[in-house]
Amino acid sequence: MSHSTGTEILRYTAFSADPSGGNPAGVVLDASGMDDAAMLAVAAELGYSETAFVTRAAGEVPYTVRYFSPKAEVPFCGHATVATALALAERDGPGELEFRTRAGTVPVSVARRDGGLRATLTSVEPSVAEIGADDLAEALAALDWSAADLDPALPPRIAYAGARHLVLAAGSRERLAALDYDFARLEALMHRLDLTTLQLVWRESADVFHARDPFPVGGVVEDPATGAAAAAFGAYARESGLVPEDAVLTLHQGADMGRPGTLTVELRAGDPRVRVSGTGTRIG
Repeated sequence: MSHSTGTEILRYTAFSADPSGGNPAGVVLDASGMDDAAMLAVAAELGYSETAFVTRAAGEVPYTVRYFSPKAEVPFCGHATVATALALAERDGPGELEFRTRAGTVPVSVARRDGGLRATLTSVEPSVAEIGADDLAEALAALDWSAADLDPALPPRIAYAGARHLVLAAGSRERLAALDYDFARLEALMHRLDLTTLQLVWRESADVFHARDPFPVGGVVEDPATGAAAAAFGAYARESGLVPEDAVLTLHQGADMGRPGTLTVELRAGDPRVRVSGTGTRIG
């Protein structure tokens, strides 16, 4: 696909080997000469939750990557990072990459696994903070959830691993599945709290979770597979004492949208960063 400017736009899905699963992203491997307005126009025309724009100056080791939703630039996007790494690996071969993002430098490793390519990103250093009672009440009201709908074992928190996400845990899979929220009300709250998505989760077992991510600030009702939120959730799970210091978590996302994907989250003792990995494939 090419934009009216002649820019080549690749389309990949991340966190699924099936083009109809996971989270689709646009990838522009040569965005040199594109200004902010041009990038936003491409992202809006494509309509995916994010499109990644890559530039690399002569002799520069890290790639510079910027991410745009249809409505605005975001500091970091996990699924578009995976998509970009896979596109570069298909062009240049698998190996080690570094992406310079607005959130910081993100290492990405791409390896051949089970006949395909698998990318693993390493987040910037994460953090976890409490959310005020009034803000939590507003989030629940926008979702049309009650406090009784929450899992008391997983406390609400704002988690960051390149972008800020409000983590709310549903007490049942049915509550998570029945997502019907007030778009404008939630968008206003998220702008005020500088949130990229809400990371809504349900815990199936000790290391398996299901997630959904409303993304009204990006002009998208829901994100099908959210790598940045998965990284933030890994930090949240560790900070909350839900998992040991060394842990591998599986997040299932997108099934309720008809685009199932799987994200693997790895925590390592002694390293505050979070690793998120998954497969992907080109669309079209």
